[in-house]
Amino acid sequence: MYELGQEDKELHKEIEKKLENLEKDFKDVEIKVLFSGKYDNRNAIVSIYSGAGGTEAQDWANMLLRMYSRYAENHKFKTRLIDIGYGQETGIKNAVLEIDASFAYGYLKGENGVHRLVRLSPFNADNLRHTSFALVEVLPEISEDIGKEMEIKPDDLKIDTFRSSGPGGQNVNMRSTAVRITHLPTNVVVSCQSERSQAQNRERAMKVLYTRVYQKKLQEKKKEKSEIRGELLSAEWGSQIRSYVLHPYKMVKDHRTECESFDPEAVLDGKLDEFIESEIKLLKS
Repeated sequence: MYELGQEDKELHKEIEKKLENLEKDFKDVEIKVLFSGKYDNRNAIVSIYSGAGGTEAQDWANMLLRMYSRYAENHKFKTRLIDIGYGQETGIKNAVLEIDASFAYGYLKGENGVHRLVRLSPFNADNLRHTSFALVEVLPEISEDIGKEMEIKPDDLKIDTFRSSGPGGQNVNMRSTAVRITHLPTNVVVSCQSERSQAQNRERAMKVLYTRVYQKKLQEKKKEKSEIRGELLSAEWGSQIRSYVLHPYKMVKDHRTECESFDPEAVLDGKLDEFIESEIKLLKS
């Protein structure tokens, strides 16, 4: 049909467009075939933590939060910011982003680890080159049924309420609707301040708590530890999985897959597909 359409420009354009869509659909199916993990079809809970370095690292953590939010938006995945801790001057200390989509965890589980940024500091009067680190943790959302199987007892929970906060630490809510839950046996702490009511924040926080406690229990079993966290069993500073260089040259390089891009601005705007596809193939091999 493509060859027959060479003389008809309109038909030629239509066939070209259909061919592009077919290739994209085939690529999506090809990647999904590699999703064989127990949790791959689940929603993803993405946690981001700024590393040492104060303002620089907090700004970098905020850039990563935007990157994953834009990636989800590009793929029409639903997102919800469950919790966020703002920096004193700019950026964030930490954030928890829920990505609601079929196979969200399968796509993003390879993002676990330390991410490194090299750039000219926008916060330094001398505009010196600066290296910042942030830790990304991706977990599958665990259903309440599985959570109940773990027998999390009400007596094991310490529940605190506080006012939602905004940039600089100021309170943005007059009522204490935000919820912090501590699971005393494991010392797992989660919080949620995204909803308007205390009950909704508590429900959201419990979902994250189930996930984190479940993950902690799996970490005690060496066989299943690699499945829940991928091959990246630890994320120590200095063992970054990916570097984003904005100066003295421009490049993003994944140190596991050797995947590279010379357009870091596009990557930071959520165009992660090439990196994520390489990760999925690596984890499957």
